[in-house]
Amino acid sequence: MNSKKYIIKFILGLLLFVSSIGFSQNKKQQELEERRQELRQEIQKINQLQQENKSKEKSQLSLIENYNYKINVLNNLISVTNQQANLLTREINSNQKKITKLRDELKALKADYAAMIVKSYKNKNQQSRIMFLLSSNNFKQAYKRLQYMKQYSDHQKQQGQEIKSKSEELQSINASLLKQKDDKQKLIDENRVVQKTLEGERKQHEILMVSIKKNINVYAAQIRTKQQEADRIDKEIDRIIREAIVKSNKKAGKPATSTGFSLTPEEKVLASNFASNKGKLPWPVEKGFVTLRYGSQPSPIDKSLTIKSNGVRIATERGAKVKAVFNGEVSSIIVIKNANPIVMIRHGNYITAYKNLSKVYVKEGDKVTTKQEIGEIFTNPSNGETILNFIIYQNLNTLNPAEWVYKM
Repeated sequence: MNSKKYIIKFILGLLLFVSSIGFSQNKKQQELEERRQELRQEIQKINQLQQENKSKEKSQLSLIENYNYKINVLNNLISVTNQQANLLTREINSNQKKITKLRDELKALKADYAAMIVKSYKNKNQQSRIMFLLSSNNFKQAYKRLQYMKQYSDHQKQQGQEIKSKSEELQSINASLLKQKDDKQKLIDENRVVQKTLEGERKQHEILMVSIKKNINVYAAQIRTKQQEADRIDKEIDRIIREAIVKSNKKAGKPATSTGFSLTPEEKVLASNFASNKGKLPWPVEKGFVTLRYGSQPSPIDKSLTIKSNGVRIATERGAKVKAVFNGEVSSIIVIKNANPIVMIRHGNYITAYKNLSKVYVKEGDKVTTKQEIGEIFTNPSNGETILNFIIYQNLNTLNPAEWVYKM
């Protein structure tokens, strides 16, 4: 009895394990499809923005950055599509094995059922059911024969139902298999198109790099100048944040040497709400893509040079409005010599900075809400580029915006 229970438990456990694998594969396929659609939309955004600025002569540095980013997105798209195709291949192989097994089971069931029907027909010819019952020696034997006849009839029905059920299952798996094969072929065809696009982008990138390498020293100097300018602006932002921290601590009667904001109860709630929205903050622009990511990274032109980015650089469309990513208060509007205005919004001990604006719609002390337009991004008249530099701080520390903004 115990061994019987153990076998039943084992079979149930095995069925649960197999179904969990199927669920896991479906979930993985869904995640990959969502990611593939995101990457496709990102490429559409890049193409759209490039088309809008086609008439403008971009700098070589900007072009290289754009090529690098687009090539990276295309590579990611190919990788995700390949993963989907490989997962479908495994599902197709699994379904083909299921079909083979089902066909064998169906064949055996049909043969068994046919033999049962023949036997039943012969028995009917030899003697009727009534005679079979009347020939019993006693009532007990007659009752047992009646039970046997009922069980035999039920077994026939069960066999017929099982054949029908397995036939339907086989048809369903066959239909699923055909769809999977069709989906896989579509992915393969799409990947061929993306591969062709990638080859074209790489070719243009190589041609541009050959041209740049002829004057590498000139471009290296431009990169250093841009980095120095970025560092100058970041130092000014850093100075202003330090002053704001000192001010908040003096107001709270705490040491001015503290490196963090002294928060009121309301500011603590705001900071907590901001932190709880990590990974869910909206983009500061309606349309755009990141051309420079957070942190230190080698220059795409000269690998010996390091580009340090305290935030992200987002390319967007001409006339694009910049939006606050969360509720807060405008703590500063910075105007630095030879630089475009910067709006800083405080969210408790968090600060978001929006650099390179042409117009500012808010003033210091204004309360702003999530997605409220706070200004317009500057468009460079010489190359048509509209770039927003976006930074997130926690006290004096910069944070990676890609970890905070939804799907950045």
